[in-house]
Amino acid sequence: MLKILSREQIREADRVTIEREPIESVDLMERAAEACTDWFVQHYPSTRPVIVLAGVGNNGGDALVMARRLLEQGYLVSTFVVRYSEKFSQDMQINLDRLTAAGHEVEYILEERQFPSISSNTVVIDGLFGSGLNRKIDGLAGLCIEQINASIAEVVSIDLPSGLYSDKHTPINGIVISASHTLTFQVPKLSFFVHENQEWIGRWSVIDIGLDPAYLATVDCPVYYVNSIDQHASFFHRDPYDHKGKFGHGLLIAGSHGKMGAATLAARAALRAGIGKLTTHVPNAGYEIMQITVPEAMCTVDDYDEYVGELPDITPYDVIGIGPGIGKNKKTRRVLKTLLQSSKVPLILDADALNLLAESKEYLKLLPKNSILTPHQGEFERMFGPAKNSFERLTMLRDAAKKYGVIIALKGAHTAIAAPNGSVYINATGNPGMATAGSGDVLVGVITAFVAQVKDPLIATICGVYLHGMSGDLAAVEVGRQALIASDLIDHFGSALKSTFETSA
Repeated sequence: MLKILSREQIREADRVTIEREPIESVDLMERAAEACTDWFVQHYPSTRPVIVLAGVGNNGGDALVMARRLLEQGYLVSTFVVRYSEKFSQDMQINLDRLTAAGHEVEYILEERQFPSISSNTVVIDGLFGSGLNRKIDGLAGLCIEQINASIAEVVSIDLPSGLYSDKHTPINGIVISASHTLTFQVPKLSFFVHENQEWIGRWSVIDIGLDPAYLATVDCPVYYVNSIDQHASFFHRDPYDHKGKFGHGLLIAGSHGKMGAATLAARAALRAGIGKLTTHVPNAGYEIMQITVPEAMCTVDDYDEYVGELPDITPYDVIGIGPGIGKNKKTRRVLKTLLQSSKVPLILDADALNLLAESKEYLKLLPKNSILTPHQGEFERMFGPAKNSFERLTMLRDAAKKYGVIIALKGAHTAIAAPNGSVYINATGNPGMATAGSGDVLVGVITAFVAQVKDPLIATICGVYLHGMSGDLAAVEVGRQALIASDLIDHFGSALKSTFETSA
């Protein structure tokens, strides 16, 4: 798990590193650019020509170090400084002097006609602007970026694609380089995880530049990138004498006429995720379907044939999931309200349970603390209102989790999990093949099972989302993204669990 630091925190990490190590800022720049050069050499042969475009600030200094280092390794490098300002940063000027002292000619771009032609085989290193940018690009720099984007060359951006903001919304009409690959320093940037930016970032890699480890470990950070859940392995350990009673008894309230598939997917997922005992509560007409399809699950049956209209006795259960396929009948709405008012255990709400909340927003105040909501974007906006952009939506997500004391997993390409304390966890796993009917039902089952076992709703949600995405990644390798269906997630969940917690799965 990695911290996602703000622009100000990254700047402070640089300052602390320079002070504590100690190291000169220009030497830290050298170290950072050398690490980027190492990455570049591993990915591009020296037979490909390189154009380095440097700005006048420290991002330009990084680019000039890369130019010098690549020349030393035999690359054919052409270096240009885009003089959109007459004022050069001190470290950029030092590295410009070092490069020219080594006998390399640096050309200056003062107007658009001086911009170099770019062949398709060329690799462009973008060092125009870094994470310090806080304004829209225009003028000469904007014209240069438009020229780069009009070419078909591969572009490697240093830290951020020039023109992209680090941790706030980049204006829709802003000029931004479309990078093929972004080499970001030390930690990922929040802007990598919003859909509006995907056309600009390309693939990205975190480059370790040796910033002060004590600062990174202790800095207060509300946003995390979940690229590993190894630290939670102990929660899933099983001793030889453990029995099913230790791993919880969960209830799933699910299904209605024509939507029993949602109930069976959620139940199968919960069982595959290791819940000790599972009971499903379904409409009367769904009894045989459930008993035949999911024989490992117990089943209680509603008095109503086509929908859930009564709340069963909930006292035996450690966790309750509700929503998959339940529909929005007024009697089902009453069941949800009664459950919210009476439950003493964690709840997981999805699908139509969320739609019922959206239609009766006063129910939000009834949510038991540490309940878990798993909306997609449409469901989220029906409950909490529309957002102008993804950054505003993330703010709304945090605010809603804090206001109601709940955990909200906002599903998407990078599912974001907001905790009641304001922390946000952005998930690394998953792929577009999971955009298929039933994926959310599987997630409800998984999280229900994990809450039953782990007893910590936040850890259960983080691990559930991560392994749900990993099973999708494993399934995509086998069947491809286009052909992936929700049942594939269940079929591959055991492999995901085993590969992550292999000593305890």
